[in-house]
Amino acid sequence: MQEAVVKSSSVTMISLLSACGQLGALEQGRWIHDYITRSGFESDISVQNSLVTMYGKCGNVDAARQNFEKIMEKDVVSWNAMIAAYAQNGCAEEALSLFDQMQFSLVKPDKTTMVNMLSACTQLGALQQGIWIHDYVIDRGLEMDVSVANSLVSMFAKCGSIEIACQIFDKMAKKDVVSWTAMIDIHAQRGQIYEVFMLFHQMQLEVHPNSVTLMSILSACAHVGSMQQGKPIHGYIIKTGFDLDSNLGSALIDMYSKSESLEGAHQVFDEMSRRDVVSWTAMIAGYAQNGHANEALMLFNQMQLVGMEPDTVTMVNVLLACTHLGALQHGKWLHNYTIRNGLESDVSVSNSLLAMYAKCGSIEIARHLFDRMVNRDVVSWNTIISGYGMHGHGEDALALFSQMQEMDVVPNSITFISVLSACSHAGLVSEGCHHFDCMYRVYCISPGLKHYACMVDLLGRAGLLVEAHSFIQKMPIQPDAGVWGALLGACRIHGNVDLGECIAKQLLEIESEDAGHYVLVSNIYAAAGRWDDVSRMRTLMKKRELKKTPGYSFIEVNHRTHAFVVGDRSHPQSVQIYALLENLARHMEVAGYVPDTKFVLHDVEEEIKEDLLYSHSEKLAIAFGLINTSPGTPIRITKNLRVCGDCHNATKFICKIVGRDIIVRDAYRFHHFTNGMCSCGDYW
Repeated sequence: MQEAVVKSSSVTMISLLSACGQLGALEQGRWIHDYITRSGFESDISVQNSLVTMYGKCGNVDAARQNFEKIMEKDVVSWNAMIAAYAQNGCAEEALSLFDQMQFSLVKPDKTTMVNMLSACTQLGALQQGIWIHDYVIDRGLEMDVSVANSLVSMFAKCGSIEIACQIFDKMAKKDVVSWTAMIDIHAQRGQIYEVFMLFHQMQLEVHPNSVTLMSILSACAHVGSMQQGKPIHGYIIKTGFDLDSNLGSALIDMYSKSESLEGAHQVFDEMSRRDVVSWTAMIAGYAQNGHANEALMLFNQMQLVGMEPDTVTMVNVLLACTHLGALQHGKWLHNYTIRNGLESDVSVSNSLLAMYAKCGSIEIARHLFDRMVNRDVVSWNTIISGYGMHGHGEDALALFSQMQEMDVVPNSITFISVLSACSHAGLVSEGCHHFDCMYRVYCISPGLKHYACMVDLLGRAGLLVEAHSFIQKMPIQPDAGVWGALLGACRIHGNVDLGECIAKQLLEIESEDAGHYVLVSNIYAAAGRWDDVSRMRTLMKKRELKKTPGYSFIEVNHRTHAFVVGDRSHPQSVQIYALLENLARHMEVAGYVPDTKFVLHDVEEEIKEDLLYSHSEKLAIAFGLINTSPGTPIRITKNLRVCGDCHNATKFICKIVGRDIIVRDAYRFHHFTNGMCSCGDYW
């Protein structure tokens, strides 16, 4: 009778510890542990094993190990519990070491041991240890166990041996939903949409997919931006009655967003019965990554109003929205928010703050933040180097690159794009050529198309058009639209119509559906007064139903972003804006400003051209800023396209007349206008 009571109490303790482990309820688990000690149940090996498991699942690895060491006669469950505790808490090396100790004991590993060990190998990317365990599994006859085979598939795939993972999957006599999902996920991560759907159809002949399966398929659709493939999965989810929980709903939002269907994404978001930080962040990211920065910021405000606490991923995406808009005031508020909520120490948040300050025109604050960062990764260095490059401070960018190397931070492919771009903006031709040469010779990084495009831009901006063309012809890889586009842009800058025509033919053969290419060629013709060719380009665009991207200029005043387009009269303050521009025009004329009508791409009278120039979006935004900000404060403008030559010249006159610094970020770089001068030195 007493033995039955003790056994019953032991079972109760095990059940309670299991519940604490599942809930991550460490404090309650400790209380039960104290009770077990006082009540004399600690000698029961099943209770001891449960204590190890509970502490492991609650994240207290040290307590798990202490209790493991107290077990006098460890069985296979004891060893498995401790190995699992290490594997679950990212202590993969300790798990492998403990397995070695287990080998010296008289306890024989079982399939659970193998699953835990394979998990540890996966975390470490330890392919050689994984291969050894695979051989061990075969020797012990465990390879036919579904859970072991699934773990092998996952380990080999995540360690880069896709072919072996596929072979193991094909040999499996019995496959469960985890097997199929693992295989689908392998192809999904590689963007192999055909293989994903082929496996999905085969899977349905044997087992029913679960929500994780569907999330993997939606991830594949998002990877290639295929709403055509993703919508039927959405239909399948509705038809089969899957609960649109946070994870599945967020996967749908991500798929629609990356397929550029924000309407579909928001519809899913609205239909979700329960939203957590993941779903809110997915929707904010959808807006931010598709250029709808205002909507992203508005949604972030709504998120706070409903009491949802943002996490680091949320902050990264909200800061991205501020970066797109050049919304420095809002960005500073977010910076303070990250400090108040303890998020600034996260390296991804710090890197996003760096990018925000650099791309909102405050490179000094970005540098101060960079210097204060305790943990910097290669992204941190890339961001600050790129920031200096965008501001035209090429020498400072290269100094940082040297400092990066001195601190033994290994540059990556993106680092060299930042370095080469910085050289291009500053006209540092020989330095750029040197670093391009060092890419492979020193760091064994093979140049990609973006690196070649940077080199063409570097040579082309410097007026070395023949050299740039020759460089392209000697490329070991096929040049893409980015490479040819860089040379075409240089032809526009230097007015080389003949070479521009030659490059345009190459470019339009590669990418005939990009309206920007036709506009660039048209601009070259317009600058040369070849209006018939301009008309021909516009006719081609109409025939192919291509539309020019409209130029927008943004300015943030009192935490609100205002957008202007050329000739815009929709703003409530339009009368004051145009009156101020008219007044400024008189002062500019006295100071020596002459409108450069070659930047008007229409064959109209000179007087009309001058009127059109005065209504360019940059000038409207500047006038609005002058009206609505205090005297002496800088005016910050963000433009989605390259600033036009006349606006660049006019802004130099305006900044001197009004005694204000004007900072303009266009699609390529920053222009800091002070006392009639621009930081670019007219090299842009």
